[in-house]
Amino acid sequence: MTAETKTELTTVYQVKGMTCGHCEGAVSGEISELPGVSSVAAVAKTGEVTVVSAAPLDREAVAAAVDEAGYELV
Repeated sequence: MTAETKTELTTVYQVKGMTCGHCEGAVSGEISELPGVSSVAAVAKTGEVTVVSAAPLDREAVAAAVDEAGYELV
């Protein structure tokens, strides 16, 4: 039995301004639309957004997505 290993990269970003579940959803929704992103988990309490992607993401693209949601990438 052969298992294909898929390499994914996990990156944690710090986002300023998230205060609730709606904030988490807005940030997650925008970042998840970036090419190559397979999952996003935002936590308002800590301001951390964990992104799993197929390849490293362009920081400017992530910042633009966070900005589009109305928050700021630290």
